[in-house]
Amino acid sequence: MENELQKLKQEAEEALHAISEIAHLEEFRVRFLGRKGLFSTTMRQLGQVAKEDRPRLGQLANSIKKGIEELFHDKKDAVESGCDTTDRDVDLSLPGRALSFGKLHPITQVMEEICAVFEGMGFAVAEGPDVETDHYNFEALNIPKHHPARDMHDTFYVSESILLRTHTSPMQARIMENQEPPLRYIAPGKVYRCDSDITHTPMFHQVEGFLVDRDVSFADLKGVLTSFTRRMFEKDLPLRFRPSFFPFTEPSAEVDIACVICGGTGCRVCKRTGWLEILGSGLIDPEVLKMVGYDPDEYSGFAFGLGVERIAMLKYGIDDIRLYYENDLRFLNQF
Repeated sequence: MENELQKLKQEAEEALHAISEIAHLEEFRVRFLGRKGLFSTTMRQLGQVAKEDRPRLGQLANSIKKGIEELFHDKKDAVESGCDTTDRDVDLSLPGRALSFGKLHPITQVMEEICAVFEGMGFAVAEGPDVETDHYNFEALNIPKHHPARDMHDTFYVSESILLRTHTSPMQARIMENQEPPLRYIAPGKVYRCDSDITHTPMFHQVEGFLVDRDVSFADLKGVLTSFTRRMFEKDLPLRFRPSFFPFTEPSAEVDIACVICGGTGCRVCKRTGWLEILGSGLIDPEVLKMVGYDPDEYSGFAFGLGVERIAMLKYGIDDIRLYYENDLRFLNQF
């Protein structure tokens, strides 16, 4: 009986060593380790040996079977991972496979560049929560409940008073509540609105900026934004300030830049106008200053919010905003 167990062990080890495919592993399991396999058949013969030899032979049989099972699982892991080298030579002098390195997404690249431009003009960077309260997202910015301007934002509500922020402007109120002027900040981050087409996505990126000090004028705002566009695009692109309305700024203006997709002749991206809006801006409304405890007779300021995707589209000549989020490596590797 002992000789049969040792012979079966040797046969199993040799058979296992020769295996290189998953299908053959299953055949081995059935043949040696299955319910009707060779080990089970041999162990059933223990009842025929002398009573005094049964404990020793039973322990030996269990030990051999356990050892073969461990070898089987090791072999299975090696074959499945492709690391089994028992039947083939390995040339250790061959060079290793080169690892492909990841790259920053174009939106991240442009976001970092925007922040660098404004930091060069003395603006500090502040970040806030994506899930915001109704108070900071609307009311602290002079947009009370039932104000028609709320419809402009197409908001994702979590509850009656909690929402996904529709702009990064809440950071303006959060910072002004806790600091005294002079202030000069930008707030980059994700924002969320119910909107989707070739120039809009439900989640996009925005950079809010604001400056508060004594004697701040609209001319200061125009100077900062003109300097930003020239440094961002590395050329003197046509820029226009178009009168608009925002509840938290007065007067307000939307800033357009000449469409670089069509050169100003008109295309589907600029809706045949030759211009593409890149940001909204204006002087901070005195009511907003009052809400945070500033005296509007002593302090004034300006604020602006720009869309990072729009800037990236203009900078790289991209005509469909959805390309940023389709994870096509052919597109992303260009950056």
